[in-house]
Amino acid sequence: MIYEIRVYEASDGNAEAMKARFRNEVAKRFFPSHGIELLGVFETPDDASRLTYLTRFKSEDDRARAWAAFGADPAWRAVKAATETNGPLLKTQTVSVLSPALAGLLLA
Repeated sequence: MIYEIRVYEASDGNAEAMKARFRNEVAKRFFPSHGIELLGVFETPDDASRLTYLTRFKSEDDRARAWAAFGADPAWRAVKAATETNGPLLKTQTVSVLSPALAGLLLA
């Protein structure tokens, strides 16, 4: 399994719009249709402009295919364009791809 942590930082004044788009469109509509398994979504208590989420994929190939399909989806592009008429919602995005280091180790 491949895990991925993404941290989004909203552009100035767009934290709520970024979170709403993620919650209402990305997580519910686009991730499931492209095979992106969302494991959790987190906020940083002292920084409302950040949104962190964790995803899981069967393999690196599946991860690459899923993100390519998501990015090329015309419906996603339309939603993105419609929600960014006043400029981008994201200031920065950080991606960390993780693969298990100790197979079979379960943490309680």
